[in-house]
Amino acid sequence: MISKTVKLSSSLFNNPPQKPTRQGYGEGLVEAGAADESVVVLCTDLTESTRSNLFKEAYPKRFVQMGISEQAMAGIAAGMALTGKTPFISSYAAFSPGRNWEQIRTLIGLQNTNVKIGGAHAGISVGPDGATHQALEDIATMRVIPNMTVLVPCDVHEARKATVAAALMTGPVYLRFARANSSVFTTTQTPFTIGKAEVYRDGTDVAIIAAGPILYEALKAAEALSKSGRVGSAFGGKRIEVRVINCHTIKPLDKKTILAAAKDCGAIVTCEEAQIIGGLGGAVAECLAEHHPTPIERIGMQDCYGESGEPAELLEHFGLTAPHIVKAVQRVLRRKK
Repeated sequence: MISKTVKLSSSLFNNPPQKPTRQGYGEGLVEAGAADESVVVLCTDLTESTRSNLFKEAYPKRFVQMGISEQAMAGIAAGMALTGKTPFISSYAAFSPGRNWEQIRTLIGLQNTNVKIGGAHAGISVGPDGATHQALEDIATMRVIPNMTVLVPCDVHEARKATVAAALMTGPVYLRFARANSSVFTTTQTPFTIGKAEVYRDGTDVAIIAAGPILYEALKAAEALSKSGRVGSAFGGKRIEVRVINCHTIKPLDKKTILAAAKDCGAIVTCEEAQIIGGLGGAVAECLAEHHPTPIERIGMQDCYGESGEPAELLEHFGLTAPHIVKAVQRVLRRKK
């Protein structure tokens, strides 16, 4: 049931390679820098962790090490943008946009300056660093800023494409990246356009709308429901065929694709490695409430902080894996008219 129009990895469910999405950010910076000399990169003492070191090595004269000064970095980047530069600012998402949100709001959002904000180590899969470093609120806080585009790429290939695309557009952009290795399941040919969600799997029983590496868990859940989804009399004894949508752009939201899924499938599950309040789940719920009320279940952080632990065990503990998504699909189907 994988859509023929979307090219995904041939090893989709057969031990796909593992790389962190932040690696795609670093590679994208180098590609964007090669294409445009106005691209500059600023970082707050986390050069290797954010992978902005790849840009530093390629274009040292266009790289600025700010030290631990996220607020100053946002202001200086805004000033650089006003002189015609295309600045990317890089840090852990807990610090940028976490620590410098007011500067981002006032100097970047309000002034509509051409600054790109790379937030690395976002989500629960940061792991042992614990709740203080696990940025879970960043999607909500960034999408509420007027003029701000919010991108959450699903794997290393899409992270590279998102970074390059951000450099090409004019205006503020927030790009969210994870720390841990995650499955590489798209290819260099898989479509990516800012503002356009992609259907990765066809189905009309229910739609899963996901953003970030958790999208791979959504695809695994959909495959499991199709192969062993004879769920008995409760659902008419038939297999469950799930439409899976990659909603990498949280803002502007692709309402057309989401509403088409709501009308065709009649039930929605959202998946994200972030707070469901104000995140992708909140954005989709707002869209459905305004235009086409539809039963919805939201997989994500349920109004709680993270904990210290290994990435895999944290994802399981907080219900962000395929088996939990399967249960959410079954719950929402019980509410489907």
